[in-house]
Amino acid sequence: LCDESTASLDPISARGIEGLLCALKDKYTVVLVTHDIDQARRLADHVIFMWLGEVVESAPAGQFFGQPKEELTQAYLAREIG
Repeated sequence: LCDESTASLDPISARGIEGLLCALKDKYTVVLVTHDIDQARRLADHVIFMWLGEVVESAPAGQFFGQPKEELTQAYLAREIG
């Protein structure tokens, strides 16, 4: 479980951690908690989007980022809410 594991890091260090997570996800299930949409795009295979403690949408990453079904998800990805 990685809960905002790169939130306070500089971009170079954050990318190093992301590289490690990419290597680990080939052998292990990695649960990543992040508010960083770009990081989620780079790392996720599956996304569960939560808002105010409720699951709004759960989908494979390609579908989630390419064709989100829920209006709240669409607004979040468009950075209209946060």
